[in-house]
Amino acid sequence: VQLQASGGGLVQDGGSLRLSCTTSGRTFSNYAVGWFRRAPGQGREFVAAIGMSGIMTYYADSVKGRFTISSDNAKNTVYLQMNSLKPEDTATYYCAVRLYDPSRLGSAYDYWGQGTQVTVSS
Repeated sequence: VQLQASGGGLVQDGGSLRLSCTTSGRTFSNYAVGWFRRAPGQGREFVAAIGMSGIMTYYADSVKGRFTISSDNAKNTVYLQMNSLKPEDTATYYCAVRLYDPSRLGSAYDYWGQGTQVTVSS
C-alpha cells in the first residue's frame, strides 16, 4: 500500500488548508485512515481518523470544530479540511492506513505516507 499526502503549505494565522491522502497499490474493502502530526522536537500527535465507510470519525480535542476529515472512496482519497489554523498547528502531517476501524493510536496503523509540511505564521 502506498500513501501520498499532499496539500501542505504556508498559511497565516486563521487561514485554511486542505490536505489529501491518496492510497494506491494493494486495496482493502474495509479500512481506516488516520492523520497524525509531528511538530519539531515533539512526539507524534493524533489529529483525526475516519473509517472508509465514512460513519466513524475521531478528532483530537485540539482540532475539534476546526478540522474536518472526509473520504472519497471512488478516488481512494481522504481529505483533512483545516480551518482557523493556529501557529501551534505547525507540523509535518502524516496519513496512515489500518484495517477495519479507525484508531487514535499511531501504533495501530500499518502503512504510512511521507508527510506534508504545514506552517502557520502568526
